[in-house]
Amino acid sequence: MLNKFDKDSLDKLRESIGALISPRRFKHTLGVEKMALILGNLYCPDKLDVLSAAALLHDFTKELTVAEHMEIFNKYGIEVSVGDKLSVSVLHSKTAALTIPEKFPEFADEEVISAVKWHTTGRENMSICEKLIYLADYIDETRDYEDCVVLRNTFFDAEPEKMTAAERKTHLDKILILSFDMTLRDLIQRNRIVSEDTISARNYLILNLKN
Repeated sequence: MLNKFDKDSLDKLRESIGALISPRRFKHTLGVEKMALILGNLYCPDKLDVLSAAALLHDFTKELTVAEHMEIFNKYGIEVSVGDKLSVSVLHSKTAALTIPEKFPEFADEEVISAVKWHTTGRENMSICEKLIYLADYIDETRDYEDCVVLRNTFFDAEPEKMTAAERKTHLDKILILSFDMTLRDLIQRNRIVSEDTISARNYLILNLKN
């Protein structure tokens, strides 16, 4: 299978993103790309270019103001839920996904856009690229929050590279469930809104592990 994106186009995208966001955010973005490729080599080596593109694009609207996010939603005629308005940390994933076709048309690919859109909350029945970008964002090596370190160590200490394909898939889903549990605990402790998509993502994985 031919790659959707070649090295030159990804290099140009990397340069464009670096000029668009702060150095701190760009360092994280490169960390997510690196982690996404590590995970991709374990789970879907035929999609490394898609993972690179999605990782580079996942946070390019992260530093916009709430008003700027709302302008984007209004421009595209998107109704913003009350929950999203009260949970501003999820807005960037949706505005980035919306604006990729306009700002980066060569990367307006369904797999890229969906991985960017769901990298913060997850969703029911996630694709492999969605799962890996979500996880890479959580455990990239630039993150030193306790939950991030614990999740990163839990994933790699199990030595997924030595597992069968079926065992590796189950391991990924269990790690995602753990990540959702960590997110839910944190949001509840801070009396914050929990995305319905996160709950759906967690429930779907649990139900499918038991069946």
